[in-house]
Amino acid sequence: MLIDQIADKWSMMVLVVLDAGPMRFNAIRRRLEGITQKALTQCLRRLERNGLVLRRVLPMSPVAVEYEITPLGRSLQIPFRALYDWTMEHLDDVEGARHIFDARAVP
Repeated sequence: MLIDQIADKWSMMVLVVLDAGPMRFNAIRRRLEGITQKALTQCLRRLERNGLVLRRVLPMSPVAVEYEITPLGRSLQIPFRALYDWTMEHLDDVEGARHIFDARAVP
């Protein structure tokens, strides 16, 4: 399902990071704390397949690759930015709720 592919944790964050402009793989990875190389590779491929990210091979030595948001991907920026901002604003509240829930679940 498309919503599963664009609204997952890493896809949303990759699109937010790429909002600043085209970036190479390692630059994206440095901006996303906790993502593995494999997870980022899979995410970028999924975004490219869905037409949200463009992969461009740069004619350098050695060959380099950069990623850029397509116009279709850019159309997701406003809703994703709002969700990302909400997440950052309420992260402590959510962590507190999780802590309370987990404490109750202990027998």
